[in-house]
Amino acid sequence: MTIKEIRPWQSKLLMRIVHGYFALARGMTMGVRAACFDSSGRIFLVRHSYIPGWHMPGGGLERNETAEEALIKELREEGNLKIIGRPQLFHVYFNASASRRDHVVFYRAEVEQTAPRKPDREIVECGFFALDGLPDGTTEATRRRLRELSGEEPAAHFW
Repeated sequence: MTIKEIRPWQSKLLMRIVHGYFALARGMTMGVRAACFDSSGRIFLVRHSYIPGWHMPGGGLERNETAEEALIKELREEGNLKIIGRPQLFHVYFNASASRRDHVVFYRAEVEQTAPRKPDREIVECGFFALDGLPDGTTEATRRRLRELSGEEPAAHFW
């Protein structure tokens, strides 16, 4: 089975529609993402069908859901990942590239994968990667977050 990826213009249109809906349904949007490391120190990244590049897993908070609950749910859905211990809150970013009211709560987490994650309509590829062997197409935001986590640069306020 071949999974069709969305073209860049379709991705932008879809994201505008989704954020337009949330602008009407909610005053502010908030999402979670995590730098997920396995016991070997490799980071888990996902490649979505609807936006180009490799990203850290995450997603939006739903009503009556805490950031940590959303994180647990998104890691399970996007990678069959289970958090070991407690995730560490790293920073909260303003994500002006998504909208003027979007924020990302960013965590660092130790994880284990409970089962391989098969491609579907949302996640076309995923896997663990050595920090010095990130896949081509890893987004600049992902690379910046990793530099911030390592202390190579200070945490920014914008995603």
